[in-house]
Amino acid sequence: MKLYYKISFLLVFSLTLFLTQESRAQGKSSVIQLSGLVLGEDSTSALAGANVYVPAAGRGTSTNLYGYFSLPVLPGDSVLFSSIGHKRQYYLVPEDQRESLTVIVELSTDTTYLPAVEVFPYPSEEVFKEAILALKLPDEDQYANMRENLAEDLLAKMFEAMPMDGSMNYRYFMNQQFDRVQYAGPRSNPLLNPFAWAEFIKSIKRGDFKKKK
Repeated sequence: MKLYYKISFLLVFSLTLFLTQESRAQGKSSVIQLSGLVLGEDSTSALAGANVYVPAAGRGTSTNLYGYFSLPVLPGDSVLFSSIGHKRQYYLVPEDQRESLTVIVELSTDTTYLPAVEVFPYPSEEVFKEAILALKLPDEDQYANMRENLAEDLLAKMFEAMPMDGSMNYRYFMNQQFDRVQYAGPRSNPLLNPFAWAEFIKSIKRGDFKKKK
């Protein structure tokens, strides 16, 4: 009799445990294979490398080159879709969905304007000014020599001391030739000019040669 009770107890215990596990399995949510495409705002370009993430479960995946993804989820899960340069979008898995689900998600463009960044190699404006004033250009020595050689007082001394070059000698020679040709003819003697004598007599009558008291 004791053996019979033991066998009966074991059978009842096993049956109860089986029914409990079966009821728990039926009460659990079935896993859904969520798959689909992630597209851009124009609905034609696929977004490769977009993130598909389930925050509650801590798992996710990324889209392939054609924007396709596949991820196991549970009914009621909130799935986050995100991609660089696009706005985030959430998708709520329906509670009554079974086995598999296919969706097409379109992410709108999100333009982020960053503030302008000015990069300076010097920590302050004063240090920058000092560096500029102390800066020595590669050809600074040449400019210094040019300013020294083109000084006004130096050019004046060079002009006075420099002998005539070829062009100046030629000009001087041509001027001498012109003067020689111009005065090559016979010159008139003023003593033989009657008009000069008439003017001389008039000046005597006017008293131009008398001494003034």
